[in-house]
Amino acid sequence: MRRITAKSLLLAGVLIQGVHTVNAKLSNELSPSNPAKTSLFERRLAGGRALVQKESNQQPITEESIPSQVNVSTDKSSLINTQDSLSIPKQSSEVQIKELRPLQIEDIGELVEANNPQLKALSIQIDEAKSLLLAALSARYPKINLLGNGLPEYLSGKQYRNPDFTSTPNTKSNVWRMSLSFQVKWDVIDPARVPEIAAARDSYEKAIDTYMIGLRNTRLVAISQYFLLQRADEGVRIGKQSIKASLISLRDARARYEAGVATKLEVLQAETQLARDKRLLTSKLGEQKITRRKLASILNLPEHITPTAASPPQVMGIWQPSLQESIVAAFKFREELDSLLLEISINNSNANAALASIQPNLSLVNTFTSSRYKGQANTKDVDTDDYGWSNDNVIGLTSTWNIFDGGRAKALYKYNKQKAKASEQRFASKRNDIRKEVEESFFNLETSNQDIATMTREILASRESLRLARLRFQAGVTTQREVVNAQRDLTAAEVRYSDAITSYNTSLAQLRRSTGLDMVKACKPIELPAEKISDDDLTDIPIDPMPVIPACQASKQNEQI
Repeated sequence: MRRITAKSLLLAGVLIQGVHTVNAKLSNELSPSNPAKTSLFERRLAGGRALVQKESNQQPITEESIPSQVNVSTDKSSLINTQDSLSIPKQSSEVQIKELRPLQIEDIGELVEANNPQLKALSIQIDEAKSLLLAALSARYPKINLLGNGLPEYLSGKQYRNPDFTSTPNTKSNVWRMSLSFQVKWDVIDPARVPEIAAARDSYEKAIDTYMIGLRNTRLVAISQYFLLQRADEGVRIGKQSIKASLISLRDARARYEAGVATKLEVLQAETQLARDKRLLTSKLGEQKITRRKLASILNLPEHITPTAASPPQVMGIWQPSLQESIVAAFKFREELDSLLLEISINNSNANAALASIQPNLSLVNTFTSSRYKGQANTKDVDTDDYGWSNDNVIGLTSTWNIFDGGRAKALYKYNKQKAKASEQRFASKRNDIRKEVEESFFNLETSNQDIATMTREILASRESLRLARLRFQAGVTTQREVVNAQRDLTAAEVRYSDAITSYNTSLAQLRRSTGLDMVKACKPIELPAEKISDDDLTDIPIDPMPVIPACQASKQNEQI
């Protein structure tokens, strides 16, 4: 019994010397350079890494697997997409990712406004509405028409008439003629002019509001996607740290198994946890790639550029206004409400314009006509030297009145009035939606704030639990299952902490978008030492390659097992 106890104590001391624990320092009393401490267990620990590295000889699925020709650049001038909107890449080299561009969150708004095709389309719609407004304003000015009748025209012919009624039954025509008419028309009374101009002006203002709504919504989507990219990057880091911790656990378990003080079950449990962590890293790497390309799509970056997050996830600040102040500010700020008010005004103007079709119009018309001819018509002997001209000017008032149209004008009037009432109800619904959005963002912000505090404590407790579990396992008083559970709890806590920060920042961005307020108190910068301090010695543990096994082959291996 004493021999077994001494053997266990010796094993615990050697394992503490060789194993890198999470957030724990090695004991200074055990030095690997001391030949008296060298034992079979140390040689097993030294060979543990080699045992793990023999699992695969294929290329790893890690961020470093990006081709070497991909460059990381910080030049922002080439981020503006100047590619033709109708062009389509035809070669694989045109869509190959060649550059990674780290972006700060401040760059997102500028790139969205400069590149996003949907915003460009909304900007074009503003020009369209402006053109329609200018077309409606033209009704205020007189119309000028120029009519040419024969420029010139030539008439040649012979005529015959019953001789009982005329002395010259046979006549001829041979004449050159030219006539020009110049008309100026001004609608003095036009019932449709005022409502049509008002509707066009409101449509122009609505197009501007639509652009601002689209700009702010697209910025929010892009910023939210940037936060998701930061979360994906953090997930990759967590996955790598989890794999490093699992490699240590596997190395410990194999060393104890080779020494005869552990069972095969503990080795299998460590290998299972390593497989889980590899799957976590693979999932996070895939999420990172997808999130990067989604952000590139929103920003409409050039085909060969992929954006990356230049900063890790961190709390953006503290929201200062109260819930009530945020709701009131949102009602004043949101263009959606102004857009619905303009829609009501447009429908009322269209209703008045519909009634104008059965109201009288009064126009002032001035027509000047100048004509000239040379030759004669309907004469027995044509003299081509004969000529003449005339100038006539006519000015007067003209009026039109469509007295009865079968009830069409009144039906259109009621139709547009009903549309205006429907817009009033949509205004009330949108007002409720705006308040709901502000409240949801505010409450989610409070929840995420509490989650950050809770998850911070959970991470600290999980790290300490993992450290103690490793020490207990090395001392032989517990099994590998306790270490695996503690490590799994730590990984889950770190993932939830990252999710809490992402949710907090997203809610903060939503509040700024909904209210238009920028009353965010920035967090105090973290004071870091001049030299980087390693949290633990996990950085010395390499991540082994993760084989890319075809799905068919992998499924057959599972069936064989």
